[in-house]
Amino acid sequence: MQNLTTALISHHPNSVQLIFTAILHHHYLIPSPFLLPVLLLFIFSLLAVAISRRPRPIYLINFSCFKPENQYKVTRETFMKQFKSKGTFTDESVGFQRRMLERSGIGQETYLPESLLGTPINMCAAAARKEAAMVVFGAVDELMAVTGVRAKDIAVVVVNCSVYNPTPTMASMVVNRYKLRGNVKSYNLAGMGCSAGVIAIDLAKRLLQVHSDSYALVISTENMTLNPYFGNDRSMLVSNSLFRMGASAVLLSNRRSDRRRSKYQLLHSVRTHTGSSPRSYSCISLQEDSSDHLGVSLSKDLMSVAATALRTNISALGPLILPFSEQLRFLLAFLCFRVLLQSKKQSTYVPNFRKAVKHFCIHAGGRAVLDQLEKSMGLSEWHMEPSRMTLYRFGNTSSSSLWYELAYCEAKGRIKEGDKVWQIAFGSGFKCNSAVWKAMRTVEGCGEVGRKGNPWVGEIDQFPVVVPKEVAVVA
Repeated sequence: MQNLTTALISHHPNSVQLIFTAILHHHYLIPSPFLLPVLLLFIFSLLAVAISRRPRPIYLINFSCFKPENQYKVTRETFMKQFKSKGTFTDESVGFQRRMLERSGIGQETYLPESLLGTPINMCAAAARKEAAMVVFGAVDELMAVTGVRAKDIAVVVVNCSVYNPTPTMASMVVNRYKLRGNVKSYNLAGMGCSAGVIAIDLAKRLLQVHSDSYALVISTENMTLNPYFGNDRSMLVSNSLFRMGASAVLLSNRRSDRRRSKYQLLHSVRTHTGSSPRSYSCISLQEDSSDHLGVSLSKDLMSVAATALRTNISALGPLILPFSEQLRFLLAFLCFRVLLQSKKQSTYVPNFRKAVKHFCIHAGGRAVLDQLEKSMGLSEWHMEPSRMTLYRFGNTSSSSLWYELAYCEAKGRIKEGDKVWQIAFGSGFKCNSAVWKAMRTVEGCGEVGRKGNPWVGEIDQFPVVVPKEVAVVA
């Protein structure tokens, strides 16, 4: 009976109405004593189909961010000394990188791997794998210790790292290290830039809709060993001053029994890809310069491309989270601009997302990006604090930076039950991706003791700090 009901619903939109009409108008075909049981069976079958098609809630049980040992700390001066020691930069390139670093908003305690701190700099495959193992396993070890989840219970593994793509993959490294079960679904995302962390969450969400009663492990990182550029093309030198070492690990679940112990529930994930535009597609690209030095080139169009992608993403996410009053204001502004003023330009009205979201975790891509987003979205210093402090303390850790920012909010004791958190990230292609979470419970601040996996433990009381517009880097 249930199979018949499912088939009818799938192939005929008016099947329910037809069945009821047939039963009510031709009930003489069914002996009256059996009419009620048949109706009840049909109703229960219909309910079973409807329930089975409901999307499963996705819970975030916990997450961790890797915090390297003090031996990997690097000051701005040490950074300049190490990169200059390579001997490939011209005086103009050294001066340009120094000026970029002085205005970057990055502090004196970020981290670089051993391969870039030694003499000579060692950019080889073995060093890259050693760094990847340290940051990824460090984050996962802390997550497993905090959650108590057994490795054999993990059904899905998604790892994202843009530049470093070894064979076997990083996902296979995780499977091998933790002896995950043979039928684990593993995925390795590469070349997707700093927004890949949200893409990985979205992929895990979709997989958990298929695999019931399962856990998904999502790991985000970038490899610094193979990331630096040692040529003299200014469009490629910018990334040197921003990127630093880090990683995050997130445990998701679709088990309803995990609702009580989970921190967050994933409400929405919205992905925007503007790669059909040649201008957007080429604004961030990995390529060789005229001297065959490999690096990531950043176009001058990056900021305007990012603004366009953000508007597109907001237009898709807005109706999902904004209150009706804000949606109505946006619609009226749009109609006024297009109809009354007969302009084809975008309306200048930006919805007030602070009415829908309490906390904003904006990818710490750089000071200029954060300044522009603060202005365009009408956010306060309090809203931007997690992103600015993450950039200052840890630098741009690529796709994992969103989780360092959320960890900052938790360490400060800001997350209260029912609060909504909006993670926004940008990446090559060009992509703008969003994830909106709802806090399932109040998260206590970590202070000086705190919990494992939070990189702000022991120092959160020192923040926020005032970050000058420019800080001199002593030669």
